[in-house]
Amino acid sequence: MATELREIVPPDTALAFPAMQALRPHFEDEAAFVERVDDVQRREGYRLVGVFEDEHAHAFAAAGFRVRHMLAWGRVLYVDDLSTLPDTRRRGYGRQLLDWLGEEAERLGCDQLHLDSGVGPHRTDAHRLYFNTGLEITSFHFARRLES
Repeated sequence: MATELREIVPPDTALAFPAMQALRPHFEDEAAFVERVDDVQRREGYRLVGVFEDEHAHAFAAAGFRVRHMLAWGRVLYVDDLSTLPDTRRRGYGRQLLDWLGEEAERLGCDQLHLDSGVGPHRTDAHRLYFNTGLEITSFHFARRLES
């Protein structure tokens, strides 16, 4: 099947929802996802890109990313989210996205590309993809929930 990789911009943000929901299941409602992305995250520089097959309405895989400036790493393209629909995994869509993200990072003058990934046996395939595309484990990520 022919695939197309393209940026997803408003008003088409919902095209990324099924793929992103596979990674972020706490977003149960498409409208809440679109509102979060378009009204909050895009204002912070967040962009979406997706892989589509032929005339399929939704992206089979999607990535959300932004450019950050960090004292430790310089100008960085940071991948917030990278997800493929479960029934379309192992078709190369994740690699297509990572290759495109690397090219976009270079085009934007970034020094590095970064992403964080959860751990556990369910993440083995994702980690294999990351290693196979040249990413390395370079640090631990620490977090603490805050009481509001």
